Amino acid sequence: MKKFLSVILSVIIFISLPAFSYKKPLTKRYDIEKAAGKVLKKQILAEAAWAMKQEPITVTASFSTRSAGGNHDFFSEADYFWPDPKNPDGPYINRDGLTNPANFVEHRKAMIRLSKIIGALASAYKITGDEKYVRQAVVHLKAWFINPETLMNPNLLYAQAVKGQFTGRNYGIIDTIHLMEVAQGIIVMEGAKALDPETLTGLKNWFAEYINWLTTSKPGIQEKVTKNNHSTCWAMQVASFAKFCDNEVLLDSLRIRYKTVLLPAQMAADGSLPLEMSRTKPYGYSIFNLDAMTMLCQILSTPNDNLWDFETPDGKSIKKGISFLYPFVQDKSKWTLKPDVMYWENWPVAQPFLLFGADAYHENAWFTTWEKLDHNPQGEEVIRNLPVRHPLIWFN
Repeated sequence: MKKFLSVILSVIIFISLPAFSYKKPLTKRYDIEKAAGKVLKKQILAEAAWAMKQEPITVTASFSTRSAGGNHDFFSEADYFWPDPKNPDGPYINRDGLTNPANFVEHRKAMIRLSKIIGALASAYKITGDEKYVRQAVVHLKAWFINPETLMNPNLLYAQAVKGQFTGRNYGIIDTIHLMEVAQGIIVMEGAKALDPETLTGLKNWFAEYINWLTTSKPGIQEKVTKNNHSTCWAMQVASFAKFCDNEVLLDSLRIRYKTVLLPAQMAADGSLPLEMSRTKPYGYSIFNLDAMTMLCQILSTPNDNLWDFETPDGKSIKKGISFLYPFVQDKSKWTLKPDVMYWENWPVAQPFLLFGADAYHENAWFTTWEKLDHNPQGEEVIRNLPVRHPLIWFN
């Protein structure tokens, strides 16, 4: 009887405890991929409907007489180079941060168009399972990488040329960051019946050849060892292509490079990126390079080697980088440096570092900020520096 009364008393005390003892947490952990899918679904299906109507346009559709290459060679001219007022017919001169609209960029525009088409089709396939999107993607993929009449040669010997100085520069390698969503899109569609084994093999062969050029050619090696966002973007795109080609040796070397070279050399103790902060467009370039570092973590991380958790001995990490820049993205008026010399008003947009950082660290505020920003920017300069515009295909 005493035991029975004791149990009853315990129940009464438990029920009488203050209500706040039972409250659920005021915030919950988002399923970031699912939440992002809800935000983007309408846009994805609209973009895919557009992509279903597009015919292939490759590098062979346009040509510049200033190109030292052939009809199948990618060619572009360096954005920040202009005629010299003192010598109008002579070599172009550099005006950092100021884009010359007269330079040839048609091949870059065609590649960005391809990335938009494949990114949209792969995203739509991922959320619907409808293979019509894959069939349309194959048409474009064959045109760019397999068909002899229209394919692009797997090198960037003539990218970001400078009139009177260079027929091509290693800095032009950054132009093919827009092939990343092409490679990732193929990974998403790889299991579809509409992507036949022969086509898939041809695509992997092209990207394997391009990886070889990026990692062994003089321009590729020069770009690899640059000091700022160019070296990050070299690693980011090589990682993307190596993942598609199942090149585990190269992927592992890139993980080591991120830990021992890129992060330690480019990030300051407070999480800022000094080499970008010193440019004439410090805001846009800081965002761009942080996005690239974030995508390296997203592409390269494995359960046994999670770059999201990596921290250098002196405390540098991708989380510290995002934490540093986030307040200035949430409220740009807090930015402490001068506004960028061009395109200041165009940033920020829905930056990948916000979305994938939110997923990695369960930071709902970062996701909320991403959700409110522009998911479909139209400015050419923003798109040029935003290779990841279809984030759903990047969730593992």
